[in-house]
Amino acid sequence: MKAFLRFLPLPCLLLILWVILNDSLSIGTLVSGGVIALILSLLAPSLRPVRATLSHPLIALRLIWHVFTDIVRSNVAVSRRIFLGERAGATPGFLDIPLQLRDSHGLAALACIITFTPGTVWAGYDESQHVLTLHVLDLKDTAAWRHTIQHRYGQPLMEIFE
Repeated sequence: MKAFLRFLPLPCLLLILWVILNDSLSIGTLVSGGVIALILSLLAPSLRPVRATLSHPLIALRLIWHVFTDIVRSNVAVSRRIFLGERAGATPGFLDIPLQLRDSHGLAALACIITFTPGTVWAGYDESQHVLTLHVLDLKDTAAWRHTIQHRYGQPLMEIFE
């Protein structure tokens, strides 16, 4: 019964999306959507063989808080550059940062954190050497950026996922 209850949300969500996209509640839409939702739900676990487990929820909450505050600060800084015309002092550039983080879920979370933060872009990742290439809108202090990515984000993500 528990397995069925864990399985149920995905097909229900897919069926709702199907109905919304088709803009119809006809029997044909419901039946075809139900069949497609069941088939996709049965195939979905094979597409994601590695499951993530959250081992330290308090560390995750602290990381979420750090990310939130960093995003707010970055929004203010980028907005100031755009609206107040402080573009002249910007020094954009690329930065290579060696990472100790190896878990694919942790790397995906780090990519989201970097992408959500205005002024930074995940530009690449060398899997063989575990080096992140980061583009920063205002790259003045490379040591501070390395410290932020490695310790403020990477360290907690390693504790959470590895």
